[in-house]
Amino acid sequence: MFDIGFSEMVVIAIVALVVLGPERLPKVARTAGHLLGRLQRYVSDVKADINREIQLDELKKLQAQIEESARQIRTTVGNEVASAEQAVRETVQVVRGEPRQPPPNETPALPTMAGTDSAEAPKRP
Repeated sequence: MFDIGFSEMVVIAIVALVVLGPERLPKVARTAGHLLGRLQRYVSDVKADINREIQLDELKKLQAQIEESARQIRTTVGNEVASAEQAVRETVQVVRGEPRQPPPNETPALPTMAGTDSAEAPKRP
């Protein structure tokens, strides 16, 4: 915590012994030890709280990034599905020999092949 060497500690102990006297020095040293212990615990608690807050902030940022990535993937997949549906519709129209129509604003359901006769179905080579 402080940059105090052994020789400086000896000087402080001698001054304290002279100023306080041999009777009160152990009591003052004990009290100072308790106060320093409390101070160290307080500092370590503050450090732990700061680290927790930093980790929480990092986790929130990571969560936001993941949510944004998920939104982008959802949009991309939706666009690809829509283009695949359009391609299937166009292919069905070409196979049936229907004229091409401009893409509608709404996506209608795909026509079913249940009502076609075998005579109407295209023959495979």
